[in-house]
Amino acid sequence: MVRQLIQSCVRGTAVVGSLMMATLSILYPLQAKAEVQSTQFEMYPVGQFVPCLAKPGLKPKVRVTVVRGELNDHLNIQLEGFKEGVKFDLFSIESTPQLPDGARDPNFKNFGLAWYQSDLEAGATSLKTIFLDQIFGIDTSGTRGPVNTFHLGFWFNNPKDAQACGFDVTKPTPFNGEHKAGPLAFVTRQIAGRAVKLGPLCTKPNGQKCDP
Repeated sequence: MVRQLIQSCVRGTAVVGSLMMATLSILYPLQAKAEVQSTQFEMYPVGQFVPCLAKPGLKPKVRVTVVRGELNDHLNIQLEGFKEGVKFDLFSIESTPQLPDGARDPNFKNFGLAWYQSDLEAGATSLKTIFLDQIFGIDTSGTRGPVNTFHLGFWFNNPKDAQACGFDVTKPTPFNGEHKAGPLAFVTRQIAGRAVKLGPLCTKPNGQKCDP
């Protein structure tokens, strides 16, 4: 009888141990995958130029969805309420001129590093590359270290499309393939409580940096 009780206890302990190991093997992968797998955010207009891109009677809206992938991320950008035929150029950028409430940042000087991502029109556009937490550019001449670009902005491709809204077409911006683009049309804003350069493409902010 005693021997049977001991054997029963040993078997019970082994079962409990196996269950604990199985539970841990499930929990640890889940913990390792706790990083944000997808994010959604809006982009906001530069008010002066809204009449030059909006369909009559509609308020233009831009929503971005980014899904993390194993080799690259999938970004979908949806432009609603835009005039047909007006084209834009999308960049990931280091800095944004808009504060969290939409006011202009008095400390804004320039966009910093800008990384050409895609051409855009009204409707949906999908892109695949590294976007979340690790997107960066580097000047290998050594004059500047790696620079992350966690904000997004897009510019009028044709300066004339913004002329009626006060843009000087004799002073184009460099934000298209020909380096003769129009003004900034939409951009992400700074996020309250974060360092100003940690835009929505950073899902793991840590002080002044984004954890890769």
